Amino acid sequence: MKGLKHTLLALGIAGVPAMAAADFQSLEDSAMGNITGQAGVTIELETKLNIDRFIYTDEGSLEINDIFVGGANRTDMFSEMNLNLNGAASDRLDNIRINIDLANDGDAIINLLPLSFNAVDVRVSTGAWNLTGTGGSTTVLDNFNMDMLVGSGTIRVDTATDTLNFRTDIAIDDMDFDVPFLALGIQDFQLTGADYDLQAPQPLRLFAAVELDMYTAPNSQNVESLAIDLANFEADIRIGGVIVGGTSIGSIAMDNLAITNTSMLIYGH
Repeated sequence: MKGLKHTLLALGIAGVPAMAAADFQSLEDSAMGNITGQAGVTIELETKLNIDRFIYTDEGSLEINDIFVGGANRTDMFSEMNLNLNGAASDRLDNIRINIDLANDGDAIINLLPLSFNAVDVRVSTGAWNLTGTGGSTTVLDNFNMDMLVGSGTIRVDTATDTLNFRTDIAIDDMDFDVPFLALGIQDFQLTGADYDLQAPQPLRLFAAVELDMYTAPNSQNVESLAIDLANFEADIRIGGVIVGGTSIGSIAMDNLAITNTSMLIYGH
C-alpha cells in the first residue's frame, strides 16, 4: 500500500510542468512557515442578548423572565471619579477582544481584553424569577438590574491537571433587586476592590479580582462531581438602601471583605 501511494505521488508530480512545480515549492516553504508561525486567533466581539424566558425544570420549575445582557448604555459609572471609564454609551456588549492560543504544552488560553484602553461595561437585567409547581407559584426575585465594569478575563485549561482556571477583575457600580415573598428590596449595591477609597478614588484600585479553579473530584459518595475552588476574593461592598415592607431601614457597608480557601462540589441527587 505504501508503494502504491508513493507511485501515485510520483505520477502526480511528473504531470506538473516545471514552472508550476517551482511555484508550488516556493509556496510550501514560505506560506507554510507563515501558517505555523501564527500566534493564535483573535475575535472582536459586539453583541446583545435577549431571552423572553429561561425555564429550569426538576419536579417543579424555576422561570426567569425578560433576560437582557448587553452594554450599560451609560458613561457615568463610578461618578465620584469624574471619568468616563468605558467609552461611548451603548446597549451592546462591545469593546471586547478575545485572543485564543494553544501553548506548547497543549494548554488552551482564552484572554479577554478591551479593544481600547477602557473597561467593558455590562448590564444584566431580568424580570420575575418564579418558582412554579403543583402547589402554586412564588416570585422569589424581581426587577433585577446590575451595571458593572469588567477590566479583564482569562480562561486557561491546563492539560497537566485537567483544571479550568478563570480569572477576572470586576466592579459593580449599581445593582438593584426585589425579593417579593420576603417584602425585601436591595438598592444601590456596589462592589469594588478592597483598596478603593471613595474619598480618593483611583481607577487602578477600582476592581476586585476573582479567581476560580474548576475540575472533577469525587464527592462523599465517591462519585465524580464538578469541583469549584475560590482561591481568593477581597472586596468592599456598599448597599445604599435596604427596603423592608416598602420602607428603607438604612444602609450597609462591608470593608475589606475576604473570602478564602473556599471549595464546593456540585452533583445531582
